[in-house]
Amino acid sequence: MKVLVTGAAGFIGMSTTLRLLARGDEVVGLDNVNDYYEVSLKEARLARLTGHANFRFVRMDVADRPGIAELFAGERFDKVIHLAAQAGVRYSLQNPHAYVDSNLVGFVNILEGCRHGGVKHLVYASSSSVYGGNTKMPFSEHDSVDHPVSLYAATKKANELMAHTYSHLYGLPTTGLRFFTVYGPWGRPDMSPILFAGAILRGEPIKVFNHGNMKRDFTYIDDIVEGVIRASDRVAMPDPGYDPLAADPATSSAPYRVFNIGNSNPVPLMEFIAAIEDAIGRPAEKIFLPMQDGDVPATYADTSLLDNWVGFAPGTPVREGVARFVAWYRDYYRV
Repeated sequence: MKVLVTGAAGFIGMSTTLRLLARGDEVVGLDNVNDYYEVSLKEARLARLTGHANFRFVRMDVADRPGIAELFAGERFDKVIHLAAQAGVRYSLQNPHAYVDSNLVGFVNILEGCRHGGVKHLVYASSSSVYGGNTKMPFSEHDSVDHPVSLYAATKKANELMAHTYSHLYGLPTTGLRFFTVYGPWGRPDMSPILFAGAILRGEPIKVFNHGNMKRDFTYIDDIVEGVIRASDRVAMPDPGYDPLAADPATSSAPYRVFNIGNSNPVPLMEFIAAIEDAIGRPAEKIFLPMQDGDVPATYADTSLLDNWVGFAPGTPVREGVARFVAWYRDYYRV
């Protein structure tokens, strides 16, 4: 298979690309290597990929309409795994236009490339943030997700709607994957695991929002990648049981699917912090703060649809995943 992976210098993108290369796929990795967080980490991730004979890197922004069109016309990809996006809930409060450019304009450029390039399957990153103000637990793909609480979440919901339109109009098979709080080696430095680990090792206090009364469905990176690969290998198909009189948001009469990928085991934030403290061997000084705008108190994935579709559900225990993450952090940052 010839596969385009966008966001190849990113956390999930690098790990997914490594798995594809290991099984013999040809991969074109695309990334604009922007400075949303430290570029050196993105370059270090890319360095792990560039030695593979079946990998080629293209430095480009997904919002580059003519560039993306030319790439698709010249390459003729079999599949696309679209992981490039402007990430981060809190940053969307400061720089909303970055989310429009990357997550909306960029996504329609990818859809158009797939449509005109004869791509057999588009798999793309959605997010657990689409559940927004939902309070029914666990979060299910059958639930309505019409009340986002951040612009980031709204752009991810928009991606699902845009994908469905292309599945319906052009028969493009699309699969959206709602990731739940991904962590592990090579993770993003703007996310809590690296923020916590770094502060603890430097002897600095950590910020604990909502006074610690949070739960997250922390999902280890290897589980996420396994789900991405399996979902990409099973092409989305119309649901023969779809009933337009009782519309199910998870499926369609078009070749369109949406799945949660989460550990299906929400962990209290204070328990997650304790796992990091234990792995480091040092307690954290904690500053307890109110809930941040755009945040939610809990996430919890129902992964039964994914399990039924591809025979896989994430399950790496948090303490095991945290131990691997801390070992990587100390090695990479030499602390």
